[in-house]
Amino acid sequence: MARRARRRAATGSEVGRARTRLVVNADDLGLHPALDAGIFRAHREGIVTSATVLVSGPSAREAVPEARKRGLALGVHLAFCTRLPPAAPASHVPTMAPEGRLRGSWADFARAWLTGQVRREELELELAAQVRRARELGAEVDHLDGHQHLHLLPGVRPLVEALALREGLPLRWPDRLPRMSWLRAPGPAVKTSLLSLLARSAPGPLPGVRRVSAGGIFEAGQLTESALLSLLESLPPGDFELGCHPGEGRPHVPEDPAWTYGWQSELDALTSPRVRARLEQLGVELTTYGALEAAPSPAVASAT
Repeated sequence: MARRARRRAATGSEVGRARTRLVVNADDLGLHPALDAGIFRAHREGIVTSATVLVSGPSAREAVPEARKRGLALGVHLAFCTRLPPAAPASHVPTMAPEGRLRGSWADFARAWLTGQVRREELELELAAQVRRARELGAEVDHLDGHQHLHLLPGVRPLVEALALREGLPLRWPDRLPRMSWLRAPGPAVKTSLLSLLARSAPGPLPGVRRVSAGGIFEAGQLTESALLSLLESLPPGDFELGCHPGEGRPHVPEDPAWTYGWQSELDALTSPRVRARLEQLGVELTTYGALEAAPSPAVASAT
């Protein structure tokens, strides 16, 4: 009897160590009122636990206080592109913000950075200014990630990790391995596989910097209910982030007029009762970056 009791106790301990904790983070808060409304609804009625703010976005000044009032955890969505004004004075970052705005697309920035057209010191100045602006707007910043995941670029990564170290903040790390299902959409598959390669081939983090494994990159803009359920089924034990992009309707985003994500379909998926029920069945614990840092998990794995 005593032996069986000890065995049951040991098994219970192992189950406790093998839990899965998930941050569901909505990107692009502050970029457009319709996106903000979708994020707030996905938090109020769905599974979103966190958001990252584009601090120079047109609606950021209103969105950050509203997020705090609603108890929505906030990180900073470090911006390198999307025609946003810089957080630093434009005259101080002319190679980051030609003509007073960040470059139009992720490809424009990547090309400029990799060909030496952007000064390293200007990038450092701008990223630090964005974190400072978030706090000035009222955010209690709990993590960092990169708009379009450009923090993974060679040369950019160490600057962002140095910023994370100085600020004492964890960092999104989109290292999810490619899946066979990605072959149905070759374009997103190529980009996502490249990001995964950059994340997995990077040297280890700076001592004191925590990278949190993240998924949902391939599904960005097309995170339907079925895609979301599939992602949840694939989660192993450990701590993870699921990135998402909810919004209401089909807004026109002036900073990126060609941008046509399925914001409403993502909102529908994130507020689906089926998704909530499956999370409970799987025993996945919804959480925030701040909670992860306050109580680190003894079992941390990489998403596959």
